[in-house]
Amino acid sequence: MNREDATRQFHEGGDRLAELVDDGQPVGLPTPDTDVPMVSRSVRLPLDTYERVRAVAEARGLGVTTLMRQWIEAGLADLDDSATVSLADVRRALAALAHPTAA
Repeated sequence: MNREDATRQFHEGGDRLAELVDDGQPVGLPTPDTDVPMVSRSVRLPLDTYERVRAVAEARGLGVTTLMRQWIEAGLADLDDSATVSLADVRRALAALAHPTAA
């Protein structure tokens, strides 16, 4: 059965609707990546900003949402002086101190 036929039968209702539902294949739901309850929010971003975030997430092997959540948590930690700093940032800062550039 194609989508158009299924849609028509759905809107017509009757006994065929129950048959349509019974004919469906089971669908596996994705496993959440955390045990902590999450809240979904929509964020509007300019396309170029989103593309940059997506590229960073892909380079780190993360999903876009996971990366955004990490950045938000780091920003909030910074507000209460319990900042999370990435190891890469620490290494860059130490390297800059070890090899200062001439002004």
